[in-house]
Amino acid sequence: MTAMNIIYISIEGNTRSFLTRMTAYAKQQHSFNPANLELNLKEVSDQTEPAEEKEPFFVFVPTYLDGGDGVTSGFTEVMTNSLGEYVAYGHNADQCIGIVGSGNRNFNEQYCLTARKYAKQFNAPFLADYELRGTSQDIQVIYKKLMERWNEVQAK
Repeated sequence: MTAMNIIYISIEGNTRSFLTRMTAYAKQQHSFNPANLELNLKEVSDQTEPAEEKEPFFVFVPTYLDGGDGVTSGFTEVMTNSLGEYVAYGHNADQCIGIVGSGNRNFNEQYCLTARKYAKQFNAPFLADYELRGTSQDIQVIYKKLMERWNEVQAK
């Protein structure tokens, strides 16, 4: 069986929690319909050695910024740099088929700014976003979007 690949970073556990719950949801959906895919998760941290990715993958990235408003005065990305470096390694960006961002809506223009930056930098579509640990509805909506994008890529 083919699995949908997701590479992510989780600083405070929110992204890991969201993806753990989405993995359970995907398994449940697969039992109802074998055309649905299970998830293959790979967490990147500062200790992760770069590796060449051979299969298409999605990126899940939270936003942690220092300074600026993300629009007029710039910003400095903090704590998620190892994920960006991993995706930039070798030809990995060529395998990146979509970005999903998370963050805190209280940060206004900075909400999901890292994911939008990754989408532009790696020439991959920004597919979806969710706040903090996300809701059950977020999981359903995002899984559906991932399935649609996965099927679109596989059809090429």
